[in-house]
Amino acid sequence: MTTPTQPADLYRHGLRLLLDKDISAWVELWAQDGVFEFPFAPEGRPKRLEGKAAVADYMRDYPDHIDLHDFPELKIHRTDDPETIVVEMRGVGQLVPSGAPFDMTYIAVVTVVGGRITHYRDYWNPLAVPQDGSADFTRSGR
Repeated sequence: MTTPTQPADLYRHGLRLLLDKDISAWVELWAQDGVFEFPFAPEGRPKRLEGKAAVADYMRDYPDHIDLHDFPELKIHRTDDPETIVVEMRGVGQLVPSGAPFDMTYIAVVTVVGGRITHYRDYWNPLAVPQDGSADFTRSGR
């Protein structure tokens, strides 16, 4: 299958890869100099990742901590910039270490240039994540 190049299609494809736990294929959707930002990241967690290698390192252990089952609510809004979309979504699943339910609402602003993610600003709610460390796949001590 050919990887989609339009922002909305590429984003949907990326969600499928996350559900399939194919993190390496998801990282391949990124430009070499892509930037991943987390404006609401709490103290001790990264607020900005620069480059595909940093994104890969950040996401490497994701499936060991969060088992995503579905994105039951997904709205993709096009913007005046054809390369940028705004995404509203909800991800549900299970926290692997504890078995507790995972239910997170996200808003993301994503820019795709030349069929690759160049900028992803992820507005997730850190207050919705258990504070016992069961969802901390970021290895924040780095």
